[in-house]
Amino acid sequence: MVEKWPFSFRMGEFSSRLEKYGKAERAELPICAMWELRLTKTGTELLQLAYPAEFAAGAQSAVTTCLRIDPNEKVTLITDRATEQIAASIGEQLAARGCEWNAFLLEDLASRPLIDMPQAVLADMETSHVSIFAVQVQQNELKSRMQMTDVVNRRRMRHAHMVNITPEIMCQGMRADFNLVDRLSQQVLDRVKKATRIRATTAAGTDITAEMNPGYKWFKTSGIISPEKWGNLPGGECFTSPGEVNGRFVVDGVVGDWLCARYGLLAATPLTIEIAQNRIVSCSSENKALEADFWAYTHTDENSDRVGEFAIGTNLGVERVIGNILQDEKFPGIHIAFGNPYGEHTGAPWRSGTHIDVVGLGFNIWLESEAGEEQIMREGRFLIAA
Repeated sequence: MVEKWPFSFRMGEFSSRLEKYGKAERAELPICAMWELRLTKTGTELLQLAYPAEFAAGAQSAVTTCLRIDPNEKVTLITDRATEQIAASIGEQLAARGCEWNAFLLEDLASRPLIDMPQAVLADMETSHVSIFAVQVQQNELKSRMQMTDVVNRRRMRHAHMVNITPEIMCQGMRADFNLVDRLSQQVLDRVKKATRIRATTAAGTDITAEMNPGYKWFKTSGIISPEKWGNLPGGECFTSPGEVNGRFVVDGVVGDWLCARYGLLAATPLTIEIAQNRIVSCSSENKALEADFWAYTHTDENSDRVGEFAIGTNLGVERVIGNILQDEKFPGIHIAFGNPYGEHTGAPWRSGTHIDVVGLGFNIWLESEAGEEQIMREGRFLIAA
């Protein structure tokens, strides 16, 4: 049986529970009670932790605009040592809403990199309406995150995925007008759902054609998160799993997962990927370490080299790429991902244990449908209004 070790707080309650035991009594407590004390102490420290005032607007946007958390709901907040100031700003907003919320610091529960998501986190999510994951991820932790999102998908939770969130993102992408982003995303969604083919080019050399599969579903993750599909924050994209992609994709923005932190912005050393029948044929870059790491990552399993996601970024508040995939994939333009196609949402019948996004810059995008051809972006600027 899994013990439930929550540290739930409402305004005015969080500082009192730890004081009921002195040091002598704590030494004699059973392990489950000691875990409750330990987690309660962690939560108390989180709420007492100072954070830059500039985080407040982004945290409020996450809690009230994006997740629309009701005071009667329960929330699971997951963070780590590196991100605890951002989590503190979110925690303060949760406390202000008056909702019940449980917080978990990953390093208190397991060693990093995680092999599995700690059972205490997964157990708490089983009784929550909303979850927030604000963590700096490490290499080979994707499996643990997929365990978490399996619970989210099964229970149809509203989930904010804030992987590798940074102070810069809190002060830029998270301060976007997400209602405006949602309106633009809906305009894009209405058009791409009718498209049979999407063609895209860039001055850097990208020239790809994506054939759409009418059996696969498009999704809008604009930052306004619903039970239908969990979303990254900051949000702002429309995505699907494509039928087949062919051509050349020049990554002069960023690559995803742990490679993003290692290699950062790629304008000086782009990665060129040749794609045929939805599979990577070759990749090349002047940065040979990047080339080797990307090739190894996309050949982890039998579908790691397969285009699993085709997406259009729609966050008008993101003015430039910054070397962080969480925000950069929302930059207006196209990004694709190799690996897991989120089949539980898109309908794609295959799966992969990996997923890595690649972002290009300055796109021209044309949608082809039975009604004809429409250009929706020129040199990185949308030609449709929100």
